[in-house]
Order: sequence, then C-alpha cells, then structure tokens
Amino acid sequence: MPSTLRNASPDIGFAESSLGQSLLRMLSEGSASNRNIADYLLRNQVRVTALGIEELAEACEVSSATISRFARDLGFKNYAAMRGAVAETLQSMLQPVEKLRSSIERRPASPALESLGYAEAAITATSRGLAGAKLDRIGAGLTKARTVYVLGFGLSTFLAGALAMHLQPFCRHVVEVAAAGGTEVAASQLATITDKDVLVVISLPRYTLAAVSLTRFARDTGATVVSITDSPASPLAELGHHVLYAHSAHPVLPSSSSAALAVIEALAASLMTSNKANVAKAARHTEAIAAYLVGEHQIRTGSTQKKEGAAKRRIVKQS
Repeated sequence: MPSTLRNASPDIGFAESSLGQSLLRMLSEGSASNRNIADYLLRNQVRVTALGIEELAEACEVSSATISRFARDLGFKNYAAMRGAVAETLQSMLQPVEKLRSSIERRPASPALESLGYAEAAITATSRGLAGAKLDRIGAGLTKARTVYVLGFGLSTFLAGALAMHLQPFCRHVVEVAAAGGTEVAASQLATITDKDVLVVISLPRYTLAAVSLTRFARDTGATVVSITDSPASPLAELGHHVLYAHSAHPVLPSSSSAALAVIEALAASLMTSNKANVAKAARHTEAIAAYLVGEHQIRTGSTQKKEGAAKRRIVKQS
C-alpha cells in the first residue's frame, strides 16, 4: 500500500483504496439504497467490521437482501466476504490512529480535555494526509483568479470569514459569499461567477443543502472549485476540482472545526510565501491597518502620557 495511504487519516485512506474507490462510484452512481449503504461504509468502516448483516441493514434502513445484492454488485460472494475486505483494508491504517486514541483515553476523564485531545488528533491526522505541493498549486490558482469567492454556512461561516481575511491582501478580489445574509444573498453574489474565478467552499457535518447546490452551480458555470471538507463521502468532495480534507471527528459536537482552521492557515501561509511580490503586498497591508493596531508606538505613547500626567500632578502638589 502506498505510504500516502498509511499516513492519511483512516476514512481518507480507506476511500483511496480500491474498495473505497468502488464505494465512491456506488455513492455517485448507485440507487438511493445503494448510496445509503456506500455512505455508511465510507464513514463507519471500523463499526462495519463488527456488524452482522441484519445490524447493517437496520443502520442503513434497507433490507438484508439489499445488503447482499450490494455486496455482490461490488464483486464479493456475500456480505461476510465484503466485511472481511473492509477489515483487511483497514488493518494497515488503524495502528497509528488507535495509538493516538489510546493516548487520549489515558488522559483525565474531563470532557474539556477530551475535546482538546480530539482537536489535537484531528490536526495530526489531517497533516498526515496533506501534501505541501497541493497547497502550493491551489494557492497559485487563487492568486491568478479574477475573483475568489469563499462560501460557508452554519458553523463554517466563521471559517469562510477567516479564509477571506487571509486572502484579501494577496488576491485581486475576494468575496465572502454568505457574509451579508443567507442563501438568497449568497446566490446573488455567485450570479456573476465565471470560468476565470475560483470558489472555495467549506462544509463539515452537518452539511447544508445550500452549500451543495451553490457549489454545483459554480462548477457548472466553469469556475474552479476548491472544497474544504471532512471526508471523500462528503457531497462537496465530488464537486471539487481540488479537495482538502480536514478531519472533524468529535465525541460531543457534530463536528470539530480545529483541523479545518489549521488547513485554512496552512493554505494562507503557502499563498503568502509563494512569491516575492507578496512581501510588498503584506507590507502595504500592514501599513494600511497600522493606525488601528495596538503596537509598540501606541504603547510608548500611552506610557509617555502617563508619565507626563504624573509629573503635572507632582507640580500641582508642590505649588
């Protein structure tokens, strides 16, 4: 198995395997019931290895006969053979993740510390699956684009805002699509998107229908789509010309945004250091906002004013 698969997080590595690719095709082209089964397998590989056919059928809300047909459609003799293939595919991927999970479980039983542990694990798993060269290519595309549109709804809204702030000094024009309102405003913002533009869409579980439909619209117009999402089973994965995966598993929250934010910062850093012209852009940006920042000059000025005030008070007392 290629080293990239061993280093990726399990769900991404599994999806890149031959079995995972078959499941992704089923997810894209299969019937409604087959799509449900494929989606479940792509997201719950570990759990599936312990499920009987009836339990899987119940989880996917289909019949046992449908599960059997699904397995045969994938080229397996029966469900047991398919489950064995899932286990075999996972075997070489789980050791580092299990080690990390065991490390988290040995920590004090505090929900807050457990959450921090999962954030650490998510960033580590995400880092293993990303390639710097891919980030560089995406950054170059953002720099060349006429307009970079950034889209995120729900919990992804603040992630979209952070990315837009990072990109603005270095791209020709950046539009935060949903910043001023909901779906209607976002649709209006994207109405003029063309093949000279790039859409960066961010969506983690729970995915929004609006993000999927607007991304499909942008792709159909010829725009380049960069998807930041959690899994190859995400509806945003198949729509992206470039996909950056951010691990998002969390024991309490619907999803964790920690790794997605780390990916955004990595993409921004890659773009900022991609060429010397960005140094000048960064300097101009800093100069433009310097008057609104608390820096050494303002601190020294405040300190001087305090000293002058104290001196005046001493003079008044002496007189």
